[in-house]
Amino acid sequence: MALVVTPADAHLLHEANRSGATVTLRVAGGSAEQAARAALARGRRTLVDGPLGDAYASFTLAGALAGALAGPSRDLALAAHTLAADTAWAAGDRTACAVALEAALAVGAPTGQLADYLRGLTGLLREHPQDAIGPLRRVAADTGDAPDALHRAASAALLLGDTDAACRIGLRALAIARGLDRPGLVARALEYLAYAEMRAGRHARARAHSREGLDGALRTGRTNAAARHRAVLALSASVEGDAAEVESYAAASLETARRCGLNQTAALAEWALARSDLGRGDPAAAAARLADPVRQGHFAVRHLLLPCYAEAAALAGRETRTLTAELRAWAASGLDLSAPAQLARIEALTAPADTPPDRIEDAFRRAIRLHPPETGDFERARTQLHYGKWLRRRRRPLPARAVLRDALHGFERCGAAPWADQARQELRAAGDKRSPAPRALTGLTPHQLRIARLVATGATNREVAQSLSLSVRTVDHHLRNIFAALGIRSRVELTRIVADGD
Repeated sequence: MALVVTPADAHLLHEANRSGATVTLRVAGGSAEQAARAALARGRRTLVDGPLGDAYASFTLAGALAGALAGPSRDLALAAHTLAADTAWAAGDRTACAVALEAALAVGAPTGQLADYLRGLTGLLREHPQDAIGPLRRVAADTGDAPDALHRAASAALLLGDTDAACRIGLRALAIARGLDRPGLVARALEYLAYAEMRAGRHARARAHSREGLDGALRTGRTNAAARHRAVLALSASVEGDAAEVESYAAASLETARRCGLNQTAALAEWALARSDLGRGDPAAAAARLADPVRQGHFAVRHLLLPCYAEAAALAGRETRTLTAELRAWAASGLDLSAPAQLARIEALTAPADTPPDRIEDAFRRAIRLHPPETGDFERARTQLHYGKWLRRRRRPLPARAVLRDALHGFERCGAAPWADQARQELRAAGDKRSPAPRALTGLTPHQLRIARLVATGATNREVAQSLSLSVRTVDHHLRNIFAALGIRSRVELTRIVADGD
């Protein structure tokens, strides 16, 4: 119990404390329902910029208070326990999430989409995918126009690995939230849509929606939402190869995530840093970075990190048998459409030295065939890059060049600059004379050239603006024109071109 007094009455407690006298209280006014609503509101406020553990405690208290009442208060209890489950899920607290889900299911036997949502989460927590897939599919199919129903549908689609459906539902949720002129709903819709687009390989769209969401979060003081958007922006930047941007977004995201217990967000930020390491050709650093998040990280995200970790470990010469076995079980669960392709790629990369070459080649080809088209070009191009490298080292330059050109075109379509550079290097090593060399700085105006050279030193747009006495907007405009003139998409490419040109 907690006793809350007004400042005018506080002296009574101080005097009683000094004298040891007994204070008699008469409780008047208010009700358990009002207390439950107050705790629920307090939990929602804490979710904005406070520790998830505190929010979970408030939601649990609200659920307990409302659950002791009859009638309409049962709906209040159900809402509180559901929010507690979602909060514990984001925090990566499996036990707390299970307790909240059990409490929610015990409140008046919920029905319809919400009941399926709760049962689906329970099946995932218990690692019984056969109990989760059916309910979650019904949730994803039952959208309607209600914001909460759309939110649950998008979440269910993501949990099923159906990123195409998650993007489609997310766009609808965002349109409805904008139409209702509800900033809180818009913020939530942007978070889930950007994450779905990132998972679907639609990195440019994810970046645009995350930037909008980050601007809104910073403007309204939504610190935790800002951390989640920065993690998605770091992941997008890890594809494009802007290492400085990856580190900046990831560091800011991790600072909030560690302070407030956003373990799911922290895992995504670490994933972005590891993928940036892989793009720079440093698998050992990527494997070291992902070791802890995979072994003891967030229970719902670790399987997404597993393929990246297994690939980095294999390239770094680490033991991968346990990882491959776990990835094989995950692919068999049916909860991730991309997992079968990623498993085949890992099986090819980790094949023992005495494996017949035709079996390794079959694994690479199977991986390319299994990559879902709705997940974009990036993962397929990564498989093609590994396959092309393998063919070249087997002294088969003609098929190697064909596969590597496909990889290069895939990386160029999604703006993955460092990966495209790796494909070009492999093409030249395979004897392809048409592989383009870095472009020169010709065609830039003197003003653009000054900006390009400052950016190449690692300066941010704001720092460039201060150095040249320009507005940040003007620098943004010039930098877009520089990228267009050079046919590039990232600051990393620009740095390399400036270095070659100078």
